[in-house]
Amino acid sequence: MKKHSLSGRLWFVLILFGLVGQIAWSVENIYFNLFIYNTISKSTSSVTLMVQLSGIVATFTTLIAGIVSDKLGNRKYFISLGYLFWGLLTLSFAFVSKENTSIWFGISDETTIIALTITIVITLDCLMTALGSTANDAAFNAYVTDNTGEARSLAEGVLSAMPLLAMLIVAGGFGMIVTALGYPGLFVGVGTLMSFSGIIGLWTIKDHPNLKKQNSNFFADLLYGFKKTVILDHKRLYLYFLAMGIYGIASQIYMPYLIIFMQEYLSFNAIQFSIVLACVILGASFITIFLGKQFDGKDKDKLLIRYSIIYIFGMVSLYIVAKYFKAYDTNVLMVFVGFTSLILMTGFVLVLALLGAQIRDFTPIQNTGKLQGIRMIFFVLIPMFIGPMIGQKINETTNLTYIDPTNGSVAHVPSPEIFITGAIFCLLIFYPLTLIRKGNLKST
Repeated sequence: MKKHSLSGRLWFVLILFGLVGQIAWSVENIYFNLFIYNTISKSTSSVTLMVQLSGIVATFTTLIAGIVSDKLGNRKYFISLGYLFWGLLTLSFAFVSKENTSIWFGISDETTIIALTITIVITLDCLMTALGSTANDAAFNAYVTDNTGEARSLAEGVLSAMPLLAMLIVAGGFGMIVTALGYPGLFVGVGTLMSFSGIIGLWTIKDHPNLKKQNSNFFADLLYGFKKTVILDHKRLYLYFLAMGIYGIASQIYMPYLIIFMQEYLSFNAIQFSIVLACVILGASFITIFLGKQFDGKDKDKLLIRYSIIYIFGMVSLYIVAKYFKAYDTNVLMVFVGFTSLILMTGFVLVLALLGAQIRDFTPIQNTGKLQGIRMIFFVLIPMFIGPMIGQKINETTNLTYIDPTNGSVAHVPSPEIFITGAIFCLLIFYPLTLIRKGNLKST
């Protein structure tokens, strides 16, 4: 592996686009779900459908955009222009509401208005996801792999803290925007930030000098990561992909419903769940950055097993607290939920950081873009399709419901069982990790 230092300019690009990208995804993962649930229809099935379709779009967009980025030998414009238009599309959500749907289409039936508004939100979300996946998942991820070299684990440790910092900013700072200005204020603020970052990227991003145009066949590139010979030549990489898929499914069983769970099941108001999230995210961020600096030179596969155990323990402990401590005083419950959530979130991010570092390390540098789509299949498509489906089924079978005052329909409340189910499913991660630890796997 070729050594190259991380310059100040490179760190600026990594932190700016890593953080802003995660802010965008956090707004989508947290507030788009709440936006539908609180302002359109209290239906977790709509949230499930949006997450699933978003995962499909993200994967296929990344697969194609990664290949095109390789062929053109350019990450800069994919990142910069992608963030610019990603932000503009996010801003457009400020104009989506049931009232506007009624005006635009001249309809008055409440059921029709709700169905059409949800369709508009999901369609715009898919378009926004396509731009975000092009800019972030395809181009930016390939850019990180291109430029971080021997300091990859350090960079990955910092980047893996970005989702937590983004959640802190979104749940805290942007939460106050929602309180003061409503969801339109949130979408305008986030969209403007993203577009402004894209403009900055035109002057600050420099592609790696070894990144060249590739005169290869597009369809051959598209199928590259699915070839049996490629899989056999990179067994270890694909076992990490498998581990990422298992980890992702376990996480997506509860993640889309986490804030709704705190709001509806634990009865936390916006201030209370924002405080819990802020404490958890700050604590997990410091732990992740501190430990991430020590990953380089260590046995990452051994660490993966260790932190997977911590992650599973965190999910189990949060289930126990939510299930059996709900009747306690709210302040006491907040402390217990915060502590167990800190264990869960620390394990969540550290496993993500280690898997991300290993995947980057074992990705053949000459085919980085081609394999971003394969990475997304295991990181996004499979988890975001299967995980929410399991979570939704759990929510329905536990039969925690109430009548939505907006339209009189039955609304399902996310239950604590989503956490114990995630923990049980995550046990499967030890299969690929054990094969990696014990097998004689070669990767070229």
